[in-house]
Amino acid sequence: MTHNLIAETISISGHGGDDIEAYLAQPTDVDKVGSIVVIHHMPGYDEETKEICRTFAAHGYNALMPNLYSREAPGASPDDAAAVARANGGVPDERLVGDVDGAMRHLKSLAHANGKVASIGYCSGGRQSFLAGCRLNLDGVIDCYGAFVAADAPAESPLQAKAIVGETPNLSAPLLGLFGADDKFPSPEQTAELEKALTEAGKEFDFHVYEGAGHAFFSVNRPSFRPETALEAWGLIFDFLSRTIS
Repeated sequence: MTHNLIAETISISGHGGDDIEAYLAQPTDVDKVGSIVVIHHMPGYDEETKEICRTFAAHGYNALMPNLYSREAPGASPDDAAAVARANGGVPDERLVGDVDGAMRHLKSLAHANGKVASIGYCSGGRQSFLAGCRLNLDGVIDCYGAFVAADAPAESPLQAKAIVGETPNLSAPLLGLFGADDKFPSPEQTAELEKALTEAGKEFDFHVYEGAGHAFFSVNRPSFRPETALEAWGLIFDFLSRTIS
């Protein structure tokens, strides 16, 4: 069933009480529904990821994407804001967690929210979704090819991130991981390392590694887009959400 929806740019209270921009998409023909925080990729708070929010709303979920670059480049285009963020080495982990926490609080305050919240992230956002799941009380966590979970970012990377696999015992919710076998960040070996850590910690998880797909296979406006892989992965996402936050 496809739901009617409304989408708008709003302001929410993020880390440290900062007012940050966010994009909210909601179904309008529902009673009580689950919610999802959408964590954008390194290229930023762009139209592509806003469309992902609307897709969740069309499937009956509240979806909220905080603009993680609000402070670096307020009012700037996504490309310009991402350039500033890259120059700064990315978003500090503590601030990211605070912004996701603010997004969760806003989602739970919506009149038709059922109180359950998941997170999903792509690329750098995949790492950040996992991090949020380890430091916040979520109901579901989705990691779409999140780099630098099991290994530090190399020195030449614009994202100066440290491995967070050591936080695995603190993961608060079931995890769905979607990866490309041809990806280098994360590589299949790094994905296997995270899988090992999850198994040792006794966590509930479901990983899918797709042959013939590399990084950013969800990105419809890039050569890396793999339609058949993305379609199958979307089905897994909605099955996962139906079990965790519906």
